[in-house]
Amino acid sequence: QLQLVESGGGLVQTGGSLRLSCTASGHTFSAYAMGWFRQVPGKEREFVGCINWSRTSTFYADSVKGRFTISRTDAKNTVYLQMNSLKPEETAVYYCATGPLAGDSFEKGGVNYWGQGTQVTVSS
Repeated sequence: QLQLVESGGGLVQTGGSLRLSCTASGHTFSAYAMGWFRQVPGKEREFVGCINWSRTSTFYADSVKGRFTISRTDAKNTVYLQMNSLKPEETAVYYCATGPLAGDSFEKGGVNYWGQGTQVTVSS
């Protein structure tokens, strides 16, 4: 069974940057689409972005386009989320996930594994 472990969360000021990492183990990492969601207590989990297995396509929520970048390195079984120009309303727990397909399918919850989440706090 594939396991995902996130790291890189923390406290950052408005306008700052963070890079989250998610390392996979226990299964063939390269065959899956990878991506990120986030969740604020009391609200539904929100799609952030994803990348397909071949690294040729990325997809982002409109709210993060131009500020967030997803990349992956299969050699390290790791996917990254570079977040720039962070806003206080983006304070949330960020979750890494995998699924068979990137794009709309992933965005709508086509996910088969989740990480445990990492807290990102953006101070105003």
